[in-house]
Amino acid sequence: MAVVKPFCAVRPQENLASQIAALPYDVYNRKEAKEVTEKNPYSFLKIDRPETQFPDDVDMYAPEVYKKARKIFWNMMEDGDFLQDVDPNFYLYELTRNGHVQTGIVACASIDDYMNGIIKKHENTRVEKELDRIRHVDVLEAQTGPIFLAYRANADFRHLIEVKKKDFPIFNFVSEDGIRHRGWMIYESAMTHKIEKTFRAMDGIYIADGHHRAASAIKAGLKRRQENPNYTGREPFNYFLCTLFADEELEILDYNRVVKDLNGCSEEEFLEKVRERFFVSEPGTEAVSPRQKGEFGMFLGDRWYTLNIKDEYRSPDVVDGLDVALLQNNLLEPVLGIREPAKDPRIDFIGGIRGLGELEKRVLTDCKAAFSMYPTSMAELFAVADAGKLMPPKSTWFEPKLRSGLFIHRI
Repeated sequence: MAVVKPFCAVRPQENLASQIAALPYDVYNRKEAKEVTEKNPYSFLKIDRPETQFPDDVDMYAPEVYKKARKIFWNMMEDGDFLQDVDPNFYLYELTRNGHVQTGIVACASIDDYMNGIIKKHENTRVEKELDRIRHVDVLEAQTGPIFLAYRANADFRHLIEVKKKDFPIFNFVSEDGIRHRGWMIYESAMTHKIEKTFRAMDGIYIADGHHRAASAIKAGLKRRQENPNYTGREPFNYFLCTLFADEELEILDYNRVVKDLNGCSEEEFLEKVRERFFVSEPGTEAVSPRQKGEFGMFLGDRWYTLNIKDEYRSPDVVDGLDVALLQNNLLEPVLGIREPAKDPRIDFIGGIRGLGELEKRVLTDCKAAFSMYPTSMAELFAVADAGKLMPPKSTWFEPKLRSGLFIHRI
């Protein structure tokens, strides 16, 4: 039984939504984030990445940096840039990219459901990456980046969403990257009860993207529980901000790999070792985008190859059978000696949104080989999470990215 609740959102004034909305905080490095905030003084990155308001030599994790985020947030509240809804509501958030439409229900999910495994994860998190967002949530007293959750498609929700989207939206804009963003408020009691009841009937919901944001929000909530031993469970800090999408609407892109050396091999020696576990095509100049599971593109030198895993090296296991695992277990580790891809500096990961041209560029500048991947599917993600297992690092790349600042949950 999944507990999903309406909440009183803090959200931008409609005429400022396009200027305030910002990509997730971890999409940018410090220099890029500062450039965004200098160009757009309303950007929510000023709050999500408050180090942008300090000289570059200031520690981005210093206490005064987090206090700055709080000050900016409350100044914008006082200036009327944001408004606070008085009554708890659900909301809809629609994103349209290249004709592909996905619509999520913006809500608050239970931290107990996360800890009890009703909200299921498929990635590990690193404590050092969590600490920053725990401090950010704690000092700001608000959750600013919605966790991207998924549920198995439901006909009742599909109909409810279609009906609500006939209303006038609370924001409607196209961001610089060409993605249209629209939102609606669900204030009708019948719809609200329907959403809560339908989620209560679900055995589980899934983290699609934002594992570190989720872990940080939960730990910030647990910290509040320790500070308030007489908590009832109804306080806002017992819930975290999320947007829930039907699996059938989500689009996972490829998450490609580039490697910086061939582990001491010449190109000929490397190809010979690859052929032990893969069928390797003749080289060509046309970029290879895999068409099916078990197929990979490889850019080596200045040529593309198609690799197909040999049947004896496939696996029925929900994790080892993933394409990212097949490449790792049959090429990256045994041939290139990359045993811990999350830590090894010889490998880098490139989201499919950047195209195969980026792989060629890297190989022709600072890398030796690149691998294009067949995207992981939502069915595979669900299977891994249902089995209580974890995917290898960098298995999924979701597009489009949810914007921060459009819905804020005060705790």
